[in-house]
Amino acid sequence: MRLGRALPACVLAGASMVLVGGITVPSHAQTGAPVASGASSDACNQTAPCITPSTDADVLYELASPTGDATMKQRMRWQVASLRQRLDPENSSVFMVTSWPEHTLSVVDVPRHKQSTMPAPSQNLTPPGHPAMIGTYARLGSSIVAGESCTVWRTKDTDGHANDVCYTSDGLLLQVAQGQQITVRALSVSRSPQPDSVFAIPAGLRQEAPATP
Repeated sequence: MRLGRALPACVLAGASMVLVGGITVPSHAQTGAPVASGASSDACNQTAPCITPSTDADVLYELASPTGDATMKQRMRWQVASLRQRLDPENSSVFMVTSWPEHTLSVVDVPRHKQSTMPAPSQNLTPPGHPAMIGTYARLGSSIVAGESCTVWRTKDTDGHANDVCYTSDGLLLQVAQGQQITVRALSVSRSPQPDSVFAIPAGLRQEAPATP
């Protein structure tokens, strides 16, 4: 089942969370008309949100279908120094590591001793601490999600659907809503340092071609 529409990859780094087990979480932040670039972090929450985390983070999300009839949890970890993101879907042995400097997405299945590597879905990444350089955003207000303050912005996903996204001032995506339905929501947020070992691909795995639709 597909939950949500093309969002952070996801990232949630850069609001472009990469494809995860049939779930795409907003890459809308990398589409649309350009937003003025060259702004400093002081401009975050004024003209557009900061959409790439400027701190290491460990966030647990709940993702729902647009109709709200299915949900699942997903853990996202981010290391700002290396611009790497790891996604772990709930109840799955598979995890995904995206490296923006290398422009790669690795899908790792340790129990089956295999991995697939493909180009990262989002090739462009807004630098940490900078407001979104691409996309259109309208500021709606503020909210509290998972005990964190965030600013709500209206934007569009890659399918052209309106989304209300809530970002912290340091670039963490906390919530996505389509109409009255919350499709992505942070349940817990930790800004603890993320070691390199979290993003390491185990040695000796069999390399397989990426699956095709």
